[in-house]
Amino acid sequence: MLGWLVRLLFIIAGSITGWFVATNATNFIVLQMFVMLAIIAIFIGALAFIPMILSWYRRQRLGDRSHSR
Repeated sequence: MLGWLVRLLFIIAGSITGWFVATNATNFIVLQMFVMLAIIAIFIGALAFIPMILSWYRRQRLGDRSHSR
C-alpha cells in the first residue's frame, strides 16, 4: 500500500519535473525527488492548517449572515 502511494507521488512529481527538465537529463531523478518532497510538504502543511481555515470560513459565513438581516 505504501509502495503504491510512493509510486503515485513519483508519477505526479515526474510529470511536473518533466515540464521543466528533459527526462534524459542527468539530474532528472534528483529534481524529481525534490518535487516529490515539496508535494509532500505542501500536503502536510495543508493538513496542519485545515482546522484554522475551516474555522475562519465558518466565522466568515456566520458574519455575512448576521449582517444581511
